[in-house]
Amino acid sequence: MTQTISLHFSRWLHDGRLFAVLAAAGFSMKAVFVKLAYAAAPVDAVTLLAMRMGFALPLFLWLILRTSEGASRLSAGDSVRVLMLGCVGYYLSSLFDFYGLTYITAGLERMILYLYPTLVLLLQAWMSRQPPGKQAWQAMAICYAGLAIAFAHDLRQSGQGVDVITGAAWVFASAVTYAFYYHGTGSMVGRIGSTRLAGLAGSASCLLVLGHFFLFGQPQALATLPAAVWGHALMMAVFSTVLPVWWLSLAIQRLGAGQAAAIGTMGPVMTVFAAWLLLGESMSLLQLAGLALVMFGITRLKAKPAAGR
Repeated sequence: MTQTISLHFSRWLHDGRLFAVLAAAGFSMKAVFVKLAYAAAPVDAVTLLAMRMGFALPLFLWLILRTSEGASRLSAGDSVRVLMLGCVGYYLSSLFDFYGLTYITAGLERMILYLYPTLVLLLQAWMSRQPPGKQAWQAMAICYAGLAIAFAHDLRQSGQGVDVITGAAWVFASAVTYAFYYHGTGSMVGRIGSTRLAGLAGSASCLLVLGHFFLFGQPQALATLPAAVWGHALMMAVFSTVLPVWWLSLAIQRLGAGQAAAIGTMGPVMTVFAAWLLLGESMSLLQLAGLALVMFGITRLKAKPAAGR
């Protein structure tokens, strides 16, 4: 029995499935860590995001060093593109997401973010002036029907309709900015590599977030925050930011983007169950039905994963 388990584990490790599962689990836990930090002490979104990025910066730099050997220097144009990707991806998208999580559940947040492939498709259609096909429209309709069901569940459970709408709007803005990030990576991944690009864009975003925090935030508040908030920020930086990016790149190398994306569909399910287990968020048949529709619609789009979330 032990030998069989060891054989299966070795096979999963070798072909990349384990890395894909770890990446999905890491990304899915981000919202849970944010909610745990908010529950531990009064902390605003900008401060918590700055703590996450402060811890993540050395790790993103490690990704750059790990992939820089033998790599060509970035051109001036690519340097500007990396800075723009860092701005819309890990900076604005994360900031909007953290604002949204002050109002809505982790489960609803993950479902809204998971719609980003539909936004990428619409962005590509707008830029190419070629409308999506019939199957794509059907898949998007399924996705948004599922989101409407989950949204109705949260409205009924919270009793604070304005908060749910506000939080959902912030998270949807996060999904929109992440769609721009995803679209922008398409022309650069081939030249730079997914891991190196994630390290460069992540490092740029860390500097932008920290600059925002020290210029407009409350740095003095860091001294008063309890150890629990620091611990959740550290866990978020390591296990829900940098390591999943690395794991996802390893999975893509071994499995290809399509299979890695298929395994990544586990992410929203993991978030819903982790939020139920660790945060005490409700989990009803209505919510699970909405989640199932969103996941089914996304899989019909055959979306490929970006450098990380």
